[in-house]
Amino acid sequence: WFLRNFKNRKRMGTGAISTQIIRIGVRSIFIVSLVSFSVGLILALNMAPPLDQFGSRQLVANIIGVAVLRELGPLMAAIVLTGFAGAAIAAELGTMVVGEEIEALEVHALDPVRFLVVPRLIASILSMFSLAVISNMVAVLGAMLISRLVLAIPYSIFWSNMLDQLKGVDFWTGMIKAGIFGALIGAIACANGLKTSGGAAGVGRATTDTVVQCLVSIIIADSIFTAIFFIFKLN
Repeated sequence: WFLRNFKNRKRMGTGAISTQIIRIGVRSIFIVSLVSFSVGLILALNMAPPLDQFGSRQLVANIIGVAVLRELGPLMAAIVLTGFAGAAIAAELGTMVVGEEIEALEVHALDPVRFLVVPRLIASILSMFSLAVISNMVAVLGAMLISRLVLAIPYSIFWSNMLDQLKGVDFWTGMIKAGIFGALIGAIACANGLKTSGGAAGVGRATTDTVVQCLVSIIIADSIFTAIFFIFKLN
């Protein structure tokens, strides 16, 4: 179903997908960057004291690289996207349902799934890929800056240690998770939006349900995929 609609994206309008990418992804960049920078900074500061006990403070970079690319980068981006875009999608579609705009589309022989759901789902997935990469870079930047300014770890040593530790599988593990998270956010938000009932109060419930369900689904999916990657020794 998804591939069939994706192949027919010209009929639904690539402009609709681009518009949703701007609304879902581009407007989330600042918040994702702010959260990621703060988490990278905090993570580096909190790891230094335990590592100091073993005289291995410089290993902060090794841990930061793996933790961010595999887990924290995609996870932070997904959490922000849930609160910023997932709720907005559910509210928008819910308002359209309450206002009988969905019925108007059906009366004009237009498929609501193709014209409303698919563009948002595709945009959510594509946005998550981009936001995960941005989150990775900004979190590492935050950790590197605080490591230099407070922990006295030179940039060259931080960068060298991190690259020595990282492997291609670390990046691709995070990207696979990002795609799954994006699909979950888009699908759950659209589903809750389209089943809205009960007027304005129903829109509020749909929005709340979307945020809760997305967060729970993301954590569960992250746990499952981490276990799978570990079992198959991808890490």
